[in-house]
This record gives sequence, structure tokens and C-alpha cells, in this order.
Amino acid sequence: MTGQDTRWAAPDAGPARDTELAKELDATLRARRELGEEYESALVDSFLEKVDRRIDAAVDRRVRRQLAEQHMTAARDARAPRATDSWGERFGFGIVSLVLAVPLSAIGGALGHLPGLLIAWAGIVGVNAVQASRTRPDLFARGRRAAHRDEDAWED
Repeated sequence: MTGQDTRWAAPDAGPARDTELAKELDATLRARRELGEEYESALVDSFLEKVDRRIDAAVDRRVRRQLAEQHMTAARDARAPRATDSWGERFGFGIVSLVLAVPLSAIGGALGHLPGLLIAWAGIVGVNAVQASRTRPDLFARGRRAAHRDEDAWED
């Protein structure tokens, strides 16, 4: 058996593990020839125990790697912003905002005239801006990137 024979290697084992296992098998076969048939079952059991340990180690490594990948995926998903926004949610918020804007405008205009009306509409616009930034952060990020690009253009 040569070092290039991969029949005895674990799937994720490298060439060094193939050679090591091949040497173990050669040593077991030599010991069997020297000791005779009466020790054959003990030698085979010993070799199979070594193979079992290698397989267990390979399985343990694979399971640990998969668990680590799952933990990394879960951690990335936990940090990623959740896209719970839907078109219906945005539409509903817009409708409610417009329905409430009518009485707020009337109250603000009646009590505070033009300044009261402007304050009422500033509040309505502010609430809608906060809702939009919560549900669509990409809209506001694009605006910030564009502003930074404009600032960089002036610096050149």
C-alpha cells in the first residue's frame, strides 16, 4: 500500500493522514506475520479502533465546523436589519397620516393661525420621516452617501 492510496482516509483528511493510516496498516500486517494467526483478532481490533478514532475525530471536526457556520449565520442574521416593512404597512400609515392631518391642520390653523398650521404640518412630516427612515433605511443612506460625494467633490 502506498502513500497515495486514499481508501483509508477520512473525506476531509489530507495526504499526511493517508500516509499515517497506511503506515499503521502496514505495521499491523507486519506484526501479524511476525506474531502469527493467534494474535490476528487482537491486531485487527487494534487497527479498527484506530480507524474508529480517526473517523470520530473527522466527524467531530465536521460537526463543530457546521455548528460554527450556523452560529455565524445566526449572528449575521441577528445583526442584519429586518425587512418587516411591507407595501400595505406603508400605505396604511400614509392613509392614517392624511386622515389625522385634516383635524390637526384645522386645530393648528384655528388656534395658532399660520404658525400653528406650520407646526402641525411639521409634526406630521416629522412623524412620516421617522416612519420612512425606520422602514426604508436605504432611502436615507443613499441621501447621506450623495451628500458625502458632493462634499468630496468640493474638496478636490
